[in-house]
Amino acid sequence: MTNPQDTQTPPPGCPAHAARLYGPDFRRQPTETYQRIRRDHGQVAPVLLEGDITAWFVLGYREIRHVLSDVETFGRDPRRWNGWDSVPPDWPLMPWVAYSPMMSFTEGEEHHLRATAVSDVLATIDPFMLRGSCERFADQLIDKFATIGKADLVFDYIHSVPALAMAEVFGLSDDEAGLAALAEGLTSSFVSGEDAIAGQQRAAAHVAELVKAKREAPGPDLTSRFILSTPDLTEEQHVADVMLLMAAALPTTAYWIGNTLRLMLTDARFAASLTGNRRSTGEAMNEVLWADSPVQNLIGRYATRDTALGGRLIRTGDLVVLGLAAANADPLLWPAAPVGYGGNHSHVAFSVGEYGCPVGGPETARIIAETAIEVLLDRVPDLTLAVAPEELRWSDPFWYRSLESLPVTFTPTAATGG
Repeated sequence: MTNPQDTQTPPPGCPAHAARLYGPDFRRQPTETYQRIRRDHGQVAPVLLEGDITAWFVLGYREIRHVLSDVETFGRDPRRWNGWDSVPPDWPLMPWVAYSPMMSFTEGEEHHLRATAVSDVLATIDPFMLRGSCERFADQLIDKFATIGKADLVFDYIHSVPALAMAEVFGLSDDEAGLAALAEGLTSSFVSGEDAIAGQQRAAAHVAELVKAKREAPGPDLTSRFILSTPDLTEEQHVADVMLLMAAALPTTAYWIGNTLRLMLTDARFAASLTGNRRSTGEAMNEVLWADSPVQNLIGRYATRDTALGGRLIRTGDLVVLGLAAANADPLLWPAAPVGYGGNHSHVAFSVGEYGCPVGGPETARIIAETAIEVLLDRVPDLTLAVAPEELRWSDPFWYRSLESLPVTFTPTAATGG
């Protein structure tokens, strides 16, 4: 580690030393913003979040790995943050830094016990039954637009397959309006904007109803199994943890589907997939996790003591934002000659360490995403992007890399009645 005496730190709250991770320039060109920050500031950089809130941004792959593995120095409890005095109560990122009883804010033995319980219940998901359910959901959704010859996959398919799958896994009603409202609330809470706090509150209300019902009458679903396996948790803690699982699973899986389909529709290397090359589907999904990661950044870690990171002096209580997408693109990680991503799964798209995706989570997401992509390509093999690739628009890039729309055309085909 670097000697803290040899590190650099900007004057606290000084915007002249920081790059903005918000605003029109960042929204328009997030990748270029990361490259510029790395060039100007190195692997750990001072940044300004929405509202000019100061933080440290970690862009280096090695530095990200260090922060994620050193939970003693970089804790998860946001009550340590030394910047609370400058944060307004309606700050758009408030839903994910305000302390709550959710598992991700716990530390030590309590976190270990709750994370283990989550992994244990995820292990009870039958992958064959999940794949079969996703095939059925995919066919039902495709039937709605198969005879038309065109669709907007974001609205007609990409979000709906994981929503229906999650409804079955968590024991939710498959009522389309209710699922849409829950998904909208979860997504809004992750998007930097005026609706973030209200979106989280709407989603929490749906989850609270689910948890209350399952505590009273458990069923054969993940929510019930989690509640039964953690009898010492309060109802409030159960609501927080179930909502955390949904928030981690639903948008991320949908965006993984969307970004992979975009890659396969715009990159000639994956054109063979549209005529049935199954290996290319998996390769495209892995490349997306490296180069087009659904989760772009994670907030936050809070320094428990003064420490050095990437030549910077991180003070006790400083907020650290993890740039997962920037770390995956770290030029120190890749040789000068392009080698591709095939067979390399050492990305940090799902985070790593004690606070990474729980065991079983990435595999569950992979089954849902892969099934959705493969069924779609089976049913409409001549799928074609309806606009030029450069016309595709992306949503707020701070949290996620996600398309606002993915219009396609294809030869109309008969519905299956599935």
